[in-house]
Amino acid sequence: MSIMGRISFSCLFPASWHFSLSSQVLPRLLIPSIRQLLFISLVVCLIGLLYLLLVAGKGHVSWITKENHFHRHLARVTDIDATDTTNPNLNYGLVVDCGSSGSRVFVYCWPRHNGNPHELLDIRQMRDQNRKPVVMKIKPGISELAKTPEKASDYIYPLLSFAAQHIPKHKHQETPLYVLCTAGMRILPENQQEALLEDLRTDIPVHFNFLFSDSHVEVISGKQEGVYAWIGINFVLGRFDHVHNDGEAVVEVHVPGGDQQEMLLRKRTTGVLDMGGVSTQIAYEVPKTVSFASPQQEEIAKNLLAEFNLGCDVHRTEHVYRVYVSTFLGYGGNAARQRYEENLIRNTAARNRLLDQHIGETVESPLLDPCLPTDLQDEIGPPTQHLYLRGTGDFDQCRQILQPFLNRTNDTQTSLNGVYQPAIDYSNSQFYGFSEFYYCMEDVLRMGGDYNASKYAKAATSYCATQWKILRERFESGLYASHADLHRLKYQCFKSAWMYEVLHTGFSFPTNYKNLKTALLVYDKEVQWTLGAILYRTRFLPLRDIQQESLKGAHSHWRHSFSFVNNHYLFLACFFIVLLSIILYLRRLRRIHRRTAQHCTPSSVPWLEEGLGSPTILINL
Repeated sequence: MSIMGRISFSCLFPASWHFSLSSQVLPRLLIPSIRQLLFISLVVCLIGLLYLLLVAGKGHVSWITKENHFHRHLARVTDIDATDTTNPNLNYGLVVDCGSSGSRVFVYCWPRHNGNPHELLDIRQMRDQNRKPVVMKIKPGISELAKTPEKASDYIYPLLSFAAQHIPKHKHQETPLYVLCTAGMRILPENQQEALLEDLRTDIPVHFNFLFSDSHVEVISGKQEGVYAWIGINFVLGRFDHVHNDGEAVVEVHVPGGDQQEMLLRKRTTGVLDMGGVSTQIAYEVPKTVSFASPQQEEIAKNLLAEFNLGCDVHRTEHVYRVYVSTFLGYGGNAARQRYEENLIRNTAARNRLLDQHIGETVESPLLDPCLPTDLQDEIGPPTQHLYLRGTGDFDQCRQILQPFLNRTNDTQTSLNGVYQPAIDYSNSQFYGFSEFYYCMEDVLRMGGDYNASKYAKAATSYCATQWKILRERFESGLYASHADLHRLKYQCFKSAWMYEVLHTGFSFPTNYKNLKTALLVYDKEVQWTLGAILYRTRFLPLRDIQQESLKGAHSHWRHSFSFVNNHYLFLACFFIVLLSIILYLRRLRRIHRRTAQHCTPSSVPWLEEGLGSPTILINL
């Protein structure tokens, strides 16, 4: 190496190349000016911000989505653990279900809201130290106190005392309490209802320090109860979490109350079918704006359609739902059988008088009933109108006989009893069937779960046609569900046909419908309408937590975000530290260069004065 006027670089391997650099230009490249440094810094900062938006932001959303999805599934496991009452961030709520046969108190709990207005409270049922749900039931129903309303508060005291023992005392004052009465109270005269409710409103605050007001105790309608049941089931299924993953079903929604052109794409919710002993109920979301055949139909529909916002912010539409709910009294499994038997007695008596016959009056001349298993003998009616039956086990004939009991009309968009029913998109919908829908399929036929009409009809046909003595033998051998009894065996044929007709003729579900799942539990637990009630009635509570989150300031926000995307922020921090080090090093080189230039004599660098080419520094690589 020799010091000359220029610096030259050459390389012979892997390819021959050579270039030289004037030492007059070299300081300008190695030691940029302040403006150049600022420009370079600005460009690098813009590149870093662009990286943050495109990469870190995407990773942030992806991470949160995965985390929420993980916690959704994890909750299904952890919510069977005992509730940690020492957790100061845990909130509690109480719902008392005052039913016709008894009253139950349900204790719910939820962690502090995360401050995201797009998400609902994560409410779950409280569990004691033995991991059992904190629930207590008493009998009879509160409606039995109609003539002694002053005893209402004494009646409910054991339930509230039980709940108070499970909730930390310092949390009582902020624990909302709701006393909601259903079917038993609805049939009472209004003055008797009000007398019972007034006693509760007056005495409960005297004995308990829960968050309670006059509006927290009321008689709810069948429509409200149906909406709460729909909310509870869809909440447990995670259908209100609108961050949907690939493969999950979605639906286009016309937001109720909004612009007709406003469309929202969100997770498809689940409809609910519930057939009890006395009534049948259907509830499902109506995503599109409905049209009516007549003004009368529109007026009726107003009582069957419920529009509500589950979100904490009334100005946001992502949690606005339009749900159709209808309850049909007399269309439950047992009530339908009773109506059927009353019709048999009435028609048989009229036919016997007209034709002078005695069919069904003795065991030797029984009335043939296609809705009973083959050769099963049964007796129905009061002593004065006793009727003897013998089953023929004809499933198809039983179905045809039951169709008039549905009271269908020729009007469009109607279902059982001619009641209005908005159209269902059977190609993009899902339903869960509870109670009798499940019992009919599982207790005897042993095919609960996904419903298949053809397989179900085939199994029911086979059961009905089987000799009664063979069915008894199977029952005694334990081939049926453990809770199935002889009453179930006797009327399984009838109820199978009734369920089939209610579903396909009454509610007009096509026989090739594949998205009905019958179930007793959802994720191995019974979902009560009280869960939907507490979720709906506490929907504004997250506003408090959201306001607290907004007051934490930018520093708290940075720390919160850092916990989610620390990898990207750490990378950027390291990147800017390295950049700053380079800039400081270059500035130091610049100062050294200036100091050296000031100490140099004119004769030592004649090429600076003369503008001549600098000596060449030859570097061989």
